[in-house]
Amino acid sequence: MQIYKISNDTSLDMLLTKIGTTKEGIKILSKKSKIHFLYIKDLRTPAANILKQDALSIGADLAVPKSCVTCEQKYCDAVLIATSEQILRLSKKESIQPFGLKELANSLPDFLNTNRVKTKIMGVLNANDDSFFKESRFADFDALNRIKKMIEDGADIIDIGGVSSRPGSIPVSEEEEFSRVKNIIDIVYKNRLFEEVEFSLDSYSALCLKYALDSGFKIINDITALKSDEVAKLASQFDATVVLMHKLGSTQQMQKDPKYDNVVLDIDKFFQERVEKAKSFGVQNIILDVGIGFGKRLEHNLALLLHLEHFLRFNFPLLVGASRKSMIDLITPSKTEERLPGTLAIHLEAVRRGASIVRVHDVKEHFQALSVQDAVLGAI
Repeated sequence: MQIYKISNDTSLDMLLTKIGTTKEGIKILSKKSKIHFLYIKDLRTPAANILKQDALSIGADLAVPKSCVTCEQKYCDAVLIATSEQILRLSKKESIQPFGLKELANSLPDFLNTNRVKTKIMGVLNANDDSFFKESRFADFDALNRIKKMIEDGADIIDIGGVSSRPGSIPVSEEEEFSRVKNIIDIVYKNRLFEEVEFSLDSYSALCLKYALDSGFKIINDITALKSDEVAKLASQFDATVVLMHKLGSTQQMQKDPKYDNVVLDIDKFFQERVEKAKSFGVQNIILDVGIGFGKRLEHNLALLLHLEHFLRFNFPLLVGASRKSMIDLITPSKTEERLPGTLAIHLEAVRRGASIVRVHDVKEHFQALSVQDAVLGAI
């Protein structure tokens, strides 16, 4: 007999299939295979004590402060440590309990959505002169070649932008933005490039978006997260996919001392509101983007990447766009053109933690890196 340790990142389904486990067995064992840590903020102390006992009764646990046990304080924070199976059992138990536990019970299963899907690469092309990375800028006459090259390199989506959204950038009129993107959109439509990959317009201008959607574009990449009702109506009318991105304040002010009570919970609340608005207009196809670098300090960006899996609870694809951003410079001093290694490190980790779309300037390099990562994670 021999034994060796299997990585926790191993695909359990593939591993169990290899040894001949039945499909029913795989389904049962999968629920027991992953440990979840759920941070519960401002839990009433009586609720915490009930939850602690119920968790222990099924083999899970709840970490609480000493003051909670003695009910010295009205509220406390706690950490639930449980498998997927235990969370489902706990959800049923707490559904009949008082002190807010019924509400907790209803939300617990949301955090079990951790299924991995094939990662899509969204390539960036900017039809403006002030994008922070000059290599992503291009002129109309070069657009066709640039787009074809990105498709050849492995892009699944190509995101066209006519206005910079870097910190401190100044907005332009709809007419000016339209003049920048119109010819590119026409090239996409004339050459029917939208039949090869999906096209996205990085815009919140109804004028520009309507023209793009009429020309085969399928995705609205809106850094204002459907702030405009007119854009929401367009998305519904064309059955478009909408990227809802979080941004704190205007592009001119967003990096001036951004503050959060809790960056994960604050953005969670924002997504709840914007998803509800999208659905109220009939928008069903949604992608969530936590907005790395958009009104966030380095510690905010790192926390969002570390806890990215939290946002899978909304059951929508997650997009991460950290390509060559200044957070890399804050970790290891580097110029924009030197930040590809840092970009790859962030995006590979984001994919491991739940992202299914990465927005990048360097398509070929990401295609190779993601292909290697998939091969490693698929090994058994």
